[in-house]
This record gives sequence, C-alpha cells and structure tokens, in this order.
Amino acid sequence: MAANSHKHFQDLNDDLGTILTARKIDQIVEADDESLDGDAPMANGSGEGATASMAAAAAQGRLMRKHRKGQRAHSISEEGKFGSTKGAAGTAPGGPLSLVPNAPVRSAKNSKKSRTGFGRGLPKKGGAGGKGTWGKLGCELELPWVDPNDPNYESEQEAAADKTTKIAALAPEMSEEDVRKAVEPLILEYFENSDTMEVLYTLQEMLMNLGSHRWMIVSILIELAMDHKPSHRELASILISDLYQKVISQRDIGKAFDYLLSQLTDLILDTPEAPHVLGNFMARAIADDCIPPKFIKSYKGNVETDYAKASLRRADNLLSMKHGLVRLDNVWGVGGGIRPVKYLIKKIVMLLKEYLCSGDIQEATLCLKELEVPHFHHELVYEAVVLVIESMHEKTDEAMCKLLQSLFRSFIITMDQMRKGFERVYDFMPEIVIDVPPAYEVLERFVLRCRGAGILTDELVRKMPSRGRKRFVSEGDGGRVKENWW
Repeated sequence: MAANSHKHFQDLNDDLGTILTARKIDQIVEADDESLDGDAPMANGSGEGATASMAAAAAQGRLMRKHRKGQRAHSISEEGKFGSTKGAAGTAPGGPLSLVPNAPVRSAKNSKKSRTGFGRGLPKKGGAGGKGTWGKLGCELELPWVDPNDPNYESEQEAAADKTTKIAALAPEMSEEDVRKAVEPLILEYFENSDTMEVLYTLQEMLMNLGSHRWMIVSILIELAMDHKPSHRELASILISDLYQKVISQRDIGKAFDYLLSQLTDLILDTPEAPHVLGNFMARAIADDCIPPKFIKSYKGNVETDYAKASLRRADNLLSMKHGLVRLDNVWGVGGGIRPVKYLIKKIVMLLKEYLCSGDIQEATLCLKELEVPHFHHELVYEAVVLVIESMHEKTDEAMCKLLQSLFRSFIITMDQMRKGFERVYDFMPEIVIDVPPAYEVLERFVLRCRGAGILTDELVRKMPSRGRKRFVSEGDGGRVKENWW
C-alpha cells in the first residue's frame, strides 16, 4: 500500500515538473515574440551575443509551438491512442492541476471535432444527432424500433416467406341437419323437372361446405325416392350415376348404403317394401359401375337384421340372373313419357281386359296410375269404346261406363280427354264398321248410356256419326233418312 502511494506521488511530481517546465517555455516564447515585434531596448552586453541568443530562443520557441499544436489537435478527455494515460491526473491546457484521476476536460467535452484524429471536420453522426438537429436525411422513412416479443412483430425472413404463401378461404363445414335442410328441397325439385345438371352445379357450389357429409346426398336421395313412384326411383338411380366422381365418390355411395341397411327397421314403417327397393338400388348402382360387385359379398356373415339380409339377397338375385347387368337398366320400369307408344297401348288394352274379367275398379285405377302417363289417358277412353263395339254386349257397355264414370269423378280422366277419346272413335268409324257391321248401333247405345251417367256433353253426343241413307228397302227403314232425334 505504501509502495503504491509513493509511486502515485512520484507520478504527480513528474507531471508537475513537466507542467512547470512547459509554462516557463511558454513565457520565454511569449517574451521572445514581444521582443521581436516591439521596439524594446537591447540588453546590456555585446550586440552579437545578444542576437545569437535571441535567434536560439526563437528557434526553440518555434519547435515548442509545433509540439503544442500537435497536442492540441487531439482530445485529451478520453483514453486512446492520443488521449491521456490511464491513472494519470487530467489536466487542462493552461489550467490548474486536477486532483481527480481520469477527470475529463470540459473544454474538450463539447468539441465537435473528430476524436479519432483522422476526421474531416464534418458534423457528428452526419448531422443526425445532437441538440437542435433535424436528423439524418431520409430518417423519416425508417421504421421505428419494434419489439421482437410483440405478437405483431414480423421479421424480414418471415416477410420474405409470406410472399410465397397462398391463403385459401376457409369454408365452415355443415352439420348433418343443415345438409338435410339444403339437399331435400333440391332433390324434390329434381323429381319435378328431371334436370340433373342443375343438381350437379348446385352441389358443386356447396362442395366445400359439405365436407365429410357428402355421403348424405345419396342416403337422402334414396330415402325420398322410396316414398315416390317408380319413375322417381329411376330418376334417383340416374342422378347417382351422374354425380359419381363429380360430387360423390365410391366410398360415399358405399357408406350411404351401409347407413340405409342399418336404418331399414325404421324405413319399413313408412315404406313396407323398403328392403326390396334398397336391394334394387344396390343392384342398379353395381350395374352403373358406381360400386364394385364385391360390395354385396362383403356383407356375407356380417348382417344381423332380417331386413338387411332380405335386401342383400334381392340385390344378389338381380345380379345373378342371366344378362342381369343389362336387364337392370329397367329395374324400375321405363318412366311414363319415355315408354314407346305401342308399349303403352298394349298395357292399356291389357288393363281393360283384366278389368272386364275381374270387375275390380280400384285395381284398374291403381294400374292406370302406375303407368304414370296422365297425358295419355285419352287413349284409355278410345280403347274402352273400341272394346265395347267389338264385344257388342250390354254387360260390357255397363262395365265400361262404370269405369269411365269412376275415373272421371276421381279426376283421373278430364272432360277434355273424354272428348278426345270419343272424337277419335268417331273419326275411325268407317274403318271399324268394316270389321263390325253393327258398330253404329253399338256406338249409339254406349254414347246414350255415358250421357246418362253424366260423362258426356250434349255437344259431343250430337257429333256422333250415323250410317245415313239406307241403300236397300230390305234393311227395314224403307229408304228413309234417320234424323238426330236427340
């Protein structure tokens, strides 16, 4: 401790001696400058010696000034290459001794010159710092400092990565109840207009919202078709085929059939033939290549309810019959307007003949509805009148009159269709009478019976043709012309 104190005081004495010596030299230089500039009297002694001493003093003064100029150009308030020595007392040029170690000099503290010794005399920080400055040029464009821990902070790497990021719209998935509410009206409208493309476009717009509930399209379609006519079931099979690989997949169809097989216990309450109908749908889907044939075999030994077994058995029988895949195109029968006219005529004639044999008006009415040809009911009126003429029996007249009266009162046959059927008979009477000579008499008798039942108007009765003038007296009328007495 004593050694360190002694060394410290020794350094102070050395610095003090240096400072005093520098002051003496400054006083000599100042006196020399005054003597050179002024007109002071020369000192005592010889003139040459005085001149020589003055020249030497002047040269020494110039050297000291250069030395001081080099020292004053650098800051002594900081440590460094040109600063004060660490541990030495700070000194101010021309000032008193500072007793505080490493104390900065106030005259150099606020200096605007470079402290490195290599500056060009420009403002500090390019004019961007200090009191009363406007800031660096363009600093107003710089972003303020952002805390990296801020939730909204985004680094440059993340910003560059976001340039290649694609943001997709998020569509909420519909629940099963919402899917049913959206699909049911669409299917019911399809049963009316038979436009599969409209259903396809609508479902494609809903595809993102359907999500994993696409299979419900098939299940809802089949459930609604079970409550409708065979023609609607045919439309349902066509729609399944058209939606396949566009809206629904093979897995969706299989999942729908699996769901319906498990719900047969409830479906049979509203549709007693539900197992039979579901079997037809499965067989038709296999024929349309919507599901593979192994779908039926995969349920072997894995079915618990008898209704599901009956449905699978029905589908297997349809697929096992000869040319089954070809025949399955007509598994629902051909829809009303799609059927050929000759086929419909044949069905109507068979219907009337069965009615004449059984006399069951309800069965005949049900068979007529199953044909699903309301626009073709005038053909039934025509065929009924032709059968009456060919039969030439009053019992046939009475039975046909009751059938037409029942169909007219139940609004299955309209008055316009009744008129079209009788007018067509009137037009073909010349051809009918060739095969049935007493056709006019039978027609007259049947028309009067129908008029009495209230299904024919007086105008239609007056349009009924008659044979006209008789050629031979032997026919019993004496050659006179019959008059329309009604």
